[in-house]
Order: sequence, then structure tokens, then C-alpha cells
Amino acid sequence: MRLELPDIGLGTSGMTGDECVESVRTALETGFRHVDTAQMYDNEPAVGAGIRLADVDRDDVVLASKVHPDNLAYEDVKRTAKESLVRLGVDELDMLYVHWPTSGYDAEETLRAMDELYEEGVMRNLCVSNFTPELLDEALDLLDAGIAAHQVECHPLLPQDELRAYALEHGHTLVGYCPLGQGKIFDQPELQEVAHRHSTSPAAVCVAWAVEKEGLVPIPKASSEEHLEANWEATTLDLSEEDMATIDGIETERRLVDPDAAAWNQ
Repeated sequence: MRLELPDIGLGTSGMTGDECVESVRTALETGFRHVDTAQMYDNEPAVGAGIRLADVDRDDVVLASKVHPDNLAYEDVKRTAKESLVRLGVDELDMLYVHWPTSGYDAEETLRAMDELYEEGVMRNLCVSNFTPELLDEALDLLDAGIAAHQVECHPLLPQDELRAYALEHGHTLVGYCPLGQGKIFDQPELQEVAHRHSTSPAAVCVAWAVEKEGLVPIPKASSEEHLEANWEATTLDLSEEDMATIDGIETERRLVDPDAAAWNQ
């Protein structure tokens, strides 16, 4: 059964300390109910603090973290996942990802540890991130728990049609990071055209486009109350078939996160 996630989540990469605490608290009190972090982000304590400070029931929050690419050996996966629980101040994670399938990734050992963590109740949903279709095939063959979600960079200039189709076929959710293209794609003429039609911003168009896509959940990063509210409100922007066709017709492809630099082949 496909994991049912809120239409939008909060990404926290690059945020630490009080900024992260306040961003998480404000996001939850704005209406967000899905918060994404990672061991690599070095902000799990701040994320946990933000959740505790928010006037929101913890049971209503979907909390996700990811195993650091340096921690993919069997024993390291088991140990560090439980350390993440301590840092976050929670008894279990709603989602736990394998962050990057780097050179330290051994499918049999890494995924065996993840399966055991699932059985132990450390996470409710076993997830992966930045996998290729071939790696997804291998993982699905090895895992008992299956894959609940796959997280990748996804925005109008990198729509990830193949991976979204794969997710729909195999029953997991595609979670999209960098859905605003880090602000570097807002000058794309098609996005500006659609934004002009609706008297809104290219950022709002990017969020609405992702929300409209079946099986895709965007997790934009934002720290200010203004940007959090804008992203939240963008989920209600009603794009027409013409709007979607205009955006889907973008021929330029742009990847913003370099897999080699980010961890793919470390």
C-alpha cells in the first residue's frame, strides 16, 4: 500500500541551531505535518526541539531522517539509526532512508540492517534516496519490508518522469527535494508565463506543479515565516491542464545537486 504523505513537507538541509528550531516550529504551526532531516545535515537535535516546541501533537507529524553515507555498513546502520532517535528525542521514526548509495553501500548488508530496524520498530517506513532504477530493482529483491518512499532531486527542470513512473508502478511515493530549484530556475520563461497567468511567483508555480503530479511530494526548504506561509499557500494554487502542459514542455534539463560531489561515488 502506498505511503500516504501530506501534499508538502519541510526540508531542513543547511539549517542548524536556533534557525532550524524556529523553522520547524513555525512550519508545523503553519500547517506542515511532514519534516525531513538527515544525519548528514547535523541538525537532528534542532529538528526534534522544533517539533517539541510546536503546538502540534507529535502523532500528527511525519518525521523522516536518513542514514549518513559514511554509516552504511551493517553495524553502523543499526547503531547510528538508534542514535538518531536519541538526538531527535523520539521513540521511532516515521521514515528512515538510506541517504546515498555510495561506495560504502553494500545492498545485502545495508538493506539487511534496514530490514531489521524495521522489524525492531525503529522506523515505520523503510525508504531510500538517490537510487537508480537498477538499484531500486536490487533493493526490492532483497528487502522484506519493501520501499515506502524514494527521495530524489525533482523540479520542473528535472521532473524525474522515469523514477515517478517507477514509483507509481511499484507502489511507493516519490519525495522531491529542491522542488524550487534552489531559486536558480525562476527565470525559466515557461515558469514565468504560468506565474503571470495566476499573478503569483515562479516559486508558487513550482510547488503547485509538484503537488499536481500523482505520487510526488515536494519538501521545499524554508526558514522565514513569510516563505513557509508562501509554500503552504502554494499547495492550493490550481494549475490548469494548459499550465501543466506549459511546464511539462520545458526542454531544458538542469540538475542542481551533483551526485559525485554530494556523495554518490565517495
